[in-house]
Amino acid sequence: MATTSSTIPEWQVAGDWFDVCRCDIPCPCEFAQTPTDGWCQGVLAYHIREGRYGDVRLDGLNMIALGSFKGNLWTDETTELKLGFFVDERADEQQRSALLTILSGQAGGIPARLGAIWGHPEVLGVEPVPIRFEVADDLSSWRAEIPGKVVASADALSGPTTPAGQRVQTLNPPGSEVGPGGAATWGKATADQVDALGFKWEWGGKSSKHIPFDWSGPGEP
Repeated sequence: MATTSSTIPEWQVAGDWFDVCRCDIPCPCEFAQTPTDGWCQGVLAYHIREGRYGDVRLDGLNMIALGSFKGNLWTDETTELKLGFFVDERADEQQRSALLTILSGQAGGIPARLGAIWGHPEVLGVEPVPIRFEVADDLSSWRAEIPGKVVASADALSGPTTPAGQRVQTLNPPGSEVGPGGAATWGKATADQVDALGFKWEWGGKSSKHIPFDWSGPGEP
């Protein structure tokens, strides 16, 4: 989907993002380091609490990306980067186009800045699907599911010295997948199961993190 700066309207999306991946806790990628064993695969889930792309409202819509790569995601050492995308089936054609334009970086803003770092992935497919997305108000857990294709969930990380009701967080992480700012709340995956778009894996008890996002544009990719 080709766009130019003259066709990109003002846009803004804010919401919740989380991942579950095969890295040991804590995922080294969040610290701009090479992933556990030098490679990673995981689920990246997005929920838009409030959003618009020009006059197109995006409130309440979800997206899920599946990804795999080798090497450090934040350097030019990354190889074999592959992605697949799922778009909320409730989105109409305009909403779906807006979501993909934003997430791909074609609308500028933080996604474009991240894409410039990560390079050009091999995209294995884009599908509209039903997506269930849940984040506890107290960040004690988060979950996303595409029936028959993807299950991704985690409980907030805790331990014997964690104050009751408090979360284990990293401020200003050097490798945030949603860009600068926002606290990364660490979790332990309770499910990481994928069988879709050529990806197939099942991991349990590995790393997860939740980070809020607030993106806006337009901007040059």
